[in-house]
Amino acid sequence: MTFEQSTTNLGLISLQSKFYHIANFLLFLAIGIINAQTPTSETVSKKVLFDSIPQKEEKKPLLLAEVQYTAKDCVQIDRQNNKLILFNEAELYYQDIELRAGIIILDYKTNEVNAGRIELDSTLVQYPFFKQGSNEVNPDSIRFNFDTQKALIWNSKSGQNGMDIFAALTKKQNDSVYFIKDARVSTAGELIGGEDEGIDYYFKIRKGKIIPGGKIISGLTNMFIADVPTPVGIPFAYFPSSQTKESGFIIPSISESNLRGYSVQNGGYYLALSDFFDFTLIADYYTNGSYGFRGDSQYNVRYKYRGTFSFRYENLINEARGLPDYSKSTVFNVRWNHSKDSKSSPNSTFSASVNFGSSDYYRQSVNQLNSPNFLNNNLSSSISYSKTFPEYPRVNISLTSTMSQNSQSKSVNLTLPTFQANMERIYPFAPKLGAKKGFFQNINFQYSSRAENRIITTEDALFSPNMFDNAKTGMKHSIPLSTNFKLFKYISMSTSANYEEIWTQNLVRFSDYNSDLDVAVKDTINKVGTFRQYNLSASLGTTIYGTFNFGENKKIQSIRHTIRPSISYTNRPSFEKYYDTYIVDADGNTAEYTRYKNSLFGIPSKSLSNSMGISLGNNFEAKVKDNDSTATGPKKIILLNNLNLSTSHNFAADTLRWSPTRVSSGFSLIKNKMIINFGATLDPYTLNENNLRINKYHITNGGGLFRMTSANVNMSYSFSSSELGGNEEEEDDSNERVQKESASSGGREDDLFGRAEDFTDRRMTDSQDSESVPAYPSYRTKIPWDINFAYSLTYNNSRGQKDISNNSLMFSGNVDLTPKWKVGLSSGYDFKGEGFTYTQLRFNRDLSSWRLNFSWVPFSERASWNFFIGIKSGLLSDVKYEKQSLPNRR
Repeated sequence: MTFEQSTTNLGLISLQSKFYHIANFLLFLAIGIINAQTPTSETVSKKVLFDSIPQKEEKKPLLLAEVQYTAKDCVQIDRQNNKLILFNEAELYYQDIELRAGIIILDYKTNEVNAGRIELDSTLVQYPFFKQGSNEVNPDSIRFNFDTQKALIWNSKSGQNGMDIFAALTKKQNDSVYFIKDARVSTAGELIGGEDEGIDYYFKIRKGKIIPGGKIISGLTNMFIADVPTPVGIPFAYFPSSQTKESGFIIPSISESNLRGYSVQNGGYYLALSDFFDFTLIADYYTNGSYGFRGDSQYNVRYKYRGTFSFRYENLINEARGLPDYSKSTVFNVRWNHSKDSKSSPNSTFSASVNFGSSDYYRQSVNQLNSPNFLNNNLSSSISYSKTFPEYPRVNISLTSTMSQNSQSKSVNLTLPTFQANMERIYPFAPKLGAKKGFFQNINFQYSSRAENRIITTEDALFSPNMFDNAKTGMKHSIPLSTNFKLFKYISMSTSANYEEIWTQNLVRFSDYNSDLDVAVKDTINKVGTFRQYNLSASLGTTIYGTFNFGENKKIQSIRHTIRPSISYTNRPSFEKYYDTYIVDADGNTAEYTRYKNSLFGIPSKSLSNSMGISLGNNFEAKVKDNDSTATGPKKIILLNNLNLSTSHNFAADTLRWSPTRVSSGFSLIKNKMIINFGATLDPYTLNENNLRINKYHITNGGGLFRMTSANVNMSYSFSSSELGGNEEEEDDSNERVQKESASSGGREDDLFGRAEDFTDRRMTDSQDSESVPAYPSYRTKIPWDINFAYSLTYNNSRGQKDISNNSLMFSGNVDLTPKWKVGLSSGYDFKGEGFTYTQLRFNRDLSSWRLNFSWVPFSERASWNFFIGIKSGLLSDVKYEKQSLPNRR
């Protein structure tokens, strides 16, 4: 085999024996001694030298710049044919070009290089590797011209930011354009060529053009799945191969509905406006006239702020006009989340959490199925700004606007805005340095104020002139004065006085009964009025510890009981001067009223209050022997946490001086995985025949010491196989993202109410684009799973009804049947209603480069199902199929 033949065949050499290797090596060596007298060695790396005889002006020689080269077996210069031959692990470097191959032949007269593969044995093949700048190619052979920068590449394998390309023939036109023929494109893994090599799918391109780092444009293209052609073919195609943000169209999906006909959904345009800000606009259209659109934006300026904004609007028509089930509705929703980085301005913050829209949005919306939000009756929004002045005394001011919507009553509670100012505590008699001691040094006071404009209206009246009809405006100033000290070393005593001044608008004045109008006239005076009130209080408290020791050799070594008793006294005088009387009828009957009836912060206290509060807190802890032989001491566990009892006695009241006693506590079991909280209200007074509370103790009426008026028990429990030493379960990032968005909108982060489905957002994260499933078989002895339980029981007996108002159990679970099969269930049972609550079944299948999701709500008025299959990679996320059966939105 001659060098010319090697050049012509582009280096596709297959050596069959060791003798052939030796013969070639001796031939290269002989030619080198005769023609160039250039020594060779096992590893040679040097510069190529040209003859000093002037060359023709036809073409400049290649080596005006330095060329670095090396080879393991042979480096040979053929001066007669102007060729440089590198054999076995050959490498050549020229400017920004890196070339490695089994054999490299450089023609330094024509400035062309040919590289090919060699097969040392059946398992060891040296393929060429070509790199120019950031572009890399792994072909069978390559021919490259240094002057024109053009190349012919056979059986090339290259990657474009997650898009793998295999082309039988590639022509490099220049640095920015490559032409390909008989190529395959996939995101499922490395394409090797030949028949099916384990790739899930690929697109076959007859002819196409590649713009490195940007896009692939092709002619006739069709999809192959498991190397089997499918009828999915298009006359031309565009494949994005860049992971950077670029503006572009979002391909819609086609579907049909019995209520709205055929539809084009989730099509739109993505705008990459800058590195810090983007915007997505998506629209839907249905053949019956329904339509909707959604705008989404994300912004992030490092070390300053970040946030998301989303707006949805849907005009929905069911059935055709004239039919009995015809209906038309309009729903919208606005969500905005914003947070400011504390590094940008440590003394100020600005944040927003807005979830505002139609009260029936989560019921009516077509492009999402968000049951956690649908089952929640409240939508909350808030926007706040705060500023701190760090100089002494430190002052903090804030402005906050809030909105609360009830989706059942459609009532809206709005504050526009709330202003708050707080000054830190000042100790006028305390030393600047050192601890504060005694009564006088602990005397302190502070100042706070709150101004608010509150509007309570309905959803229909919102943003109309009538929304301000019931608006209330007011301001409250508070100055608390307090101190604390020790009594008899073990008793803590604190005293305080609190002064309040309240400003309010829209004073009320009642005129005496008017016989002509047959009513007492009520007038509203549009001016600011003020009233002042104060109260005094004192409290005593201590802590008592009791320990029961059972011995270090016992399983339970000791139990510790901590008791925190406290007693308090509060005096609030009567402020009758703020009350007036007026004649209400012709008989001369009178009634009392206060002109501050419309006060936002309550009305002046009319009755004298001298009350004593009693509370008793208990904690029970134990030291138990640790089963871990390496532990250095016993293990501490909490037996009963915060067993609290509290009540009060009003000395100034004529009747019913004792308030009901409240008992509450909680504890945890099973390594703090099961949390149980319970509480009860115990009333010492009995009821009369009309079930009204009267001034008579329950024990004197033949009952016990107390009458239970209410009780509640709440339990939550979560458990997973990882706590038993099983495999760690990996959370699906896309599900996690949707659940967090659901929680920010008022839903739940867990899946006890099911998982939300956002049909407009099928994004996958970068981690999911790569292979996320471990390389083990589709079966395993330890199957990952997780379980969540929540139980709630509420008992009411305030009027002797002995009613269990709520008794329900919610549960959810997820099981990884195989590394690629996940199933989940969310449901519950209402023991009072004797029926199952909202139930959702979920099936997820990881198809390597594809993903499949199926969710099903089998019964209830929200009965529905959703099926989705699509490519994981964000580069080809528009290659998908989805179908839904939506619930009855009415």
